Amino acid sequence: MLRELTGEQRRQLIDTQQVYEAWQRADDQRQRRFAGSMRWVERSGAEYLLRKVRQVENSLGPKSSQTEKAFAAFSEGRVQNKDLLAGLADRLNGLAKVNVAMGLGRVPAIAARILRRCAETDPLGKQLLVVGTNALFAYEALAGVQITSGLTATGDIDLLFDSRRRISFVTGERVSQSGLIGVLRKVDRSFKPLQPRAFRAANRDGYLVDLIRPRARHVLKDNATTSITQLADDLDSAPMKGLQWLINAPKVEAVAIDERGYPVSMPTVDPRMFALHKAWLATRPDRSAVKAMRDREQAEAAARIATGYLALPLDSEHLKGLPGALLDAAAATLSLPGPSGFSEDSPIEPDW
Repeated sequence: MLRELTGEQRRQLIDTQQVYEAWQRADDQRQRRFAGSMRWVERSGAEYLLRKVRQVENSLGPKSSQTEKAFAAFSEGRVQNKDLLAGLADRLNGLAKVNVAMGLGRVPAIAARILRRCAETDPLGKQLLVVGTNALFAYEALAGVQITSGLTATGDIDLLFDSRRRISFVTGERVSQSGLIGVLRKVDRSFKPLQPRAFRAANRDGYLVDLIRPRARHVLKDNATTSITQLADDLDSAPMKGLQWLINAPKVEAVAIDERGYPVSMPTVDPRMFALHKAWLATRPDRSAVKAMRDREQAEAAARIATGYLALPLDSEHLKGLPGALLDAAAATLSLPGPSGFSEDSPIEPDW
């Protein structure tokens, strides 16, 4: 079920993650320190320094040694920042080709593009978390393994919406202009909700994006925010039982590699809670046999990664205090061997 990365693959993954993290820091500087423009204007016989960000332009004061230094620091810093970003981008392009050649590409390209666009507007990791099958790619990257079966094959991405988390004013302004559906359309213009205010959007290739949230204990008293914006064509999250366990779980984040070899940040839930939730889903009487079998296998994979590679205990001592439904599911579904790296059905002959 699990195959450990080779030493060369691990080195390549670490190099890519480090370069990507450097690019993210530089891009954050671009957006926070060097956004907009500065210019000098003459007013009433004196020169003033103006700073424009988006549609708002403010005066930083009359010309003085202080404002001259601010203008020089901004101008020179932006040039240096752009040069740094260009160099790191070129480095990532080179690493991407090697990543594909070394078999490190895992995350579907469309999913990775969606997550990067979500990250640009900040809700990712704050109000939105990756759950479902795609979360397994994050666990793989954290552990330095790959799940060898078809358990990671998927034609959709599930985004868990946490309405309790607040986002900044700037983020809210960015997102409110187009909503989550606008973010998706920056990736692929063909994305459309299946119906007005639906929880699911699809593109012309049939790739699905689901926005989901925990179902309230008292449905009639559910006053929680259900979407990122109130735009008529934005997605409206679907309430689902059991998601409260995920939304309250500890969070982890990993930089995984997409099919084209490029890195992508994936914020998600603790792999132990993923495993327990999948184990619980497998026991539900309304779950189809095909889905239940896949749930059990995904639960087993996440549990093996958590206990065998990430040193995250999943025993009675650490499970106490969890709901009985999760404990029963864990007992019925999960078996937790050590990190052998191979399963009983692993081939014992080379691919001659």
